[in-house]
Amino acid sequence: MATEDWTAGTDTTTSGPAKRASMLDVGTDAPTFELENQHGETVSLDSFAGQPVVVYFYPRANTEGCTVEACEFRDARPQLEDHDAVVLGISDDPVSDLAEFADDYDLDFHLLSDEDGSVSAAYDSYGEKNMFGNTFDGVFRNTYVLDGDGTIVAAYEGVDPEGHADEVLAEL
Repeated sequence: MATEDWTAGTDTTTSGPAKRASMLDVGTDAPTFELENQHGETVSLDSFAGQPVVVYFYPRANTEGCTVEACEFRDARPQLEDHDAVVLGISDDPVSDLAEFADDYDLDFHLLSDEDGSVSAAYDSYGEKNMFGNTFDGVFRNTYVLDGDGTIVAAYEGVDPEGHADEVLAEL
């Protein structure tokens, strides 16, 4: 069975970049949003005013890279709490898939459902991707770190899931 490569913006058949916009600029205000989490509750970015927020976009729940990344953020929770930081994971999965993903891996942070891709697109983290010769629209593996005022202080494009939580912690 072939392993799916959900690398952000990468064409796994030609190793060339997919068509996509560039990341939002450091120093700009992050777009606000409201999305449902894995429990069906509405979560608003504005509700975390005054706290650093890690907004990470991932292609698909329960896939290899996405699971590694989510578990690293779960395991980094004590260090994130030392910085009063909140983690919000966003994908275009339905709430039911996010609930299963959270339960399977004891993920104790908000996983948000962006089924229409509008929030991901607002963060330049959604667009055309290529995998195994197929072209489709999907979520890119990108991360933004926001300060307590909602300003982007770091942007990571095409994240390698392994070690990414440590990379974010170093930024905080």
